[in-house]
Amino acid sequence: MSLLRQCELLGLPRSSYYYQPATESEDNLKLMRLIDEQYLRTPYYGVGMMHSHLLRLGHSINIKRVRRLYGIMGLVGLVPQPSTSTAAHRSNPEHVVYPYLLRGVEITRRNQVWSTDITYVPMPGGFFYLTAVIDWYSRFVLSWAISNSLDNSFCIAAVNQAIDEYGCPEIFNTDQGSQYTARNFLAVLDKHKIAISMDGRGRALDNVFIERLWRSYKYEYLYLSCPDTGVELHQGTERYLEHFNRQRPHSSLAGCSPADIYLPKNTKQKAGNRKKEIVNTPA
Repeated sequence: MSLLRQCELLGLPRSSYYYQPATESEDNLKLMRLIDEQYLRTPYYGVGMMHSHLLRLGHSINIKRVRRLYGIMGLVGLVPQPSTSTAAHRSNPEHVVYPYLLRGVEITRRNQVWSTDITYVPMPGGFFYLTAVIDWYSRFVLSWAISNSLDNSFCIAAVNQAIDEYGCPEIFNTDQGSQYTARNFLAVLDKHKIAISMDGRGRALDNVFIERLWRSYKYEYLYLSCPDTGVELHQGTERYLEHFNRQRPHSSLAGCSPADIYLPKNTKQKAGNRKKEIVNTPA
């Protein structure tokens, strides 16, 4: 069947079939990589400070461009500030925002507190976003998913996977980003009667465990391996998080791995991140 006939049957103009979505320029991708690396070292850098940093590196760039790239990457400086957050991290004023429940709370057992977050993943020809769900007590990564957009469907998929495989936590902590204040995300937690906690604005330490995961993931895997495709990224992420969960010693866990703390001894060889997926990944 000819391509013309296939398009006719689908009611699809041939121009739409051949359309290639616009991507960021090579120069912007390089800048976004530099921004991401510096942001891991100094997450309190807002647009202004990052602009100054890039100028010191010799890049001729205006502050509007830095602000735009921050928005694409879903970044915001982790300091108290007026409502100047990027669109990715700004909560919808119509969405419900929950109080932070963990101030002064001692974490003493697994499944007491879980949390989730999204991080920007730079690639040679584009970028993805990675989300993960982590158990605070053990640092065990319960589930993860990769997407090429900031739509919250991949966040919901990761949470459902974690609950299906490991049960429910007592408290689930997120930031106040629109992905997590959306009704469809909160409905998953409400359905299982999980207490909802949200970071205070500009409080970098409220979700510190998953921020440390992102730093380890990028410096120990992503920046060293530089995967070229979504498939390579998915496979490499799976290998790294398996290593992170089961082999990597953690000083905060007295040299044990997260699996040593989270998993009962008789299930260590059976359980793991069996459900993983790439969501919205282009061909």
